[in-house]
Amino acid sequence: MGDRKENQPGIISNSQSNPANEKSFPELSLKEAIKYLPLGIVFFDLEMKILEANPHAAEIINLSEYIDKSLALGTDEKIWQNWTEILKRCISRGKTQKFDEVEYTLHDQKKHLNLTCTCFQSVKKTGNHVGILLIEDITAKTVFPNKSHELERLAAVGKHASRVAHELNNPLDGILRYINLTIRAIEHENLEKPKEYLEQCRQGLMRMIRIIKDLLEFSRCTYAPLESLPIEQIIEDALKTLNLKAEALNVQILRDYHPGLPKIKSGSLFQVFCNLTKNALDAMPDGGEIKISTYPAEDDTIVVEFRDTGTGLPTENTEVIFEPFFTTKEDKGTGLGLAICRDIIKSRYGRITARNAPEGGSIFTVNLPTSDDSR
Repeated sequence: MGDRKENQPGIISNSQSNPANEKSFPELSLKEAIKYLPLGIVFFDLEMKILEANPHAAEIINLSEYIDKSLALGTDEKIWQNWTEILKRCISRGKTQKFDEVEYTLHDQKKHLNLTCTCFQSVKKTGNHVGILLIEDITAKTVFPNKSHELERLAAVGKHASRVAHELNNPLDGILRYINLTIRAIEHENLEKPKEYLEQCRQGLMRMIRIIKDLLEFSRCTYAPLESLPIEQIIEDALKTLNLKAEALNVQILRDYHPGLPKIKSGSLFQVFCNLTKNALDAMPDGGEIKISTYPAEDDTIVVEFRDTGTGLPTENTEVIFEPFFTTKEDKGTGLGLAICRDIIKSRYGRITARNAPEGGSIFTVNLPTSDDSR
């Protein structure tokens, strides 16, 4: 786009007063209507510079000074290679053109948009053409029909995880028992090498048992009740199961709950908050502090933040810690806890992120939609 200077485009504000010299009542009514339409509306010139935009447009896409750059900021350049040419072609042909289900990313959230581009000749005597872009957010229409399929898939995963875990648990228990008996017998004969080999077998079996335990916990929480509860009640229910462990480790748990947050369907959130608390406790074997905060966010989500004073995250690439079987706990961790948390949160169309705290320790942040029909 060359050296175009970026400024925030003029947005038709709801609070904008009407100029005293406006005499045309129909024109005034049109301006007012545009402000409140449930569509994003952007007016732009042939240089792609935004002339006007209503507030809804600024909520749907990342508005810069130019409409082509605004669209490029959130779309895949491999698919939509040149919005400048696309929009200019629409205007030059003088025909309305639609672009259905355009995937757009705003603040790390993917949206699906229907775009309609058209143009009209300016009422001024210059004869300039003005482009109009209508932006309809159809994310809810495209995502929610897939919810039942996603929930069925999660239920099936939980069901099979439970069945496989139960089938494996009994023979594993028997194998471990006989290995322990064999080790004791070998100890009497002072046979170090066979004992070392059996110890390695036992460690492998113990890891399998912990993985099965995590799968069983996940399968149980898949069928958790879906009643709507205050978010702090779900957190407190999870903390009750870990109070003794926190006391034994000399870890203090602080609460900072924002009052009056909307209720949310509990579902599997109990398991998420249990796992995040366990992780924080494991990072503080010599004591410390966990602070749990809740507050509303501007994107109509509830934020739950777990902040600890532990050892911090082990890697710069924080996304890695949510991968299945990634663990830094050596013989104690299975690497499934955070992976399960991410899957549960994603099934609710939320997000979970992690970062190191500047003063030490780690911060896990969960964003949950308040209008939630999922698990």
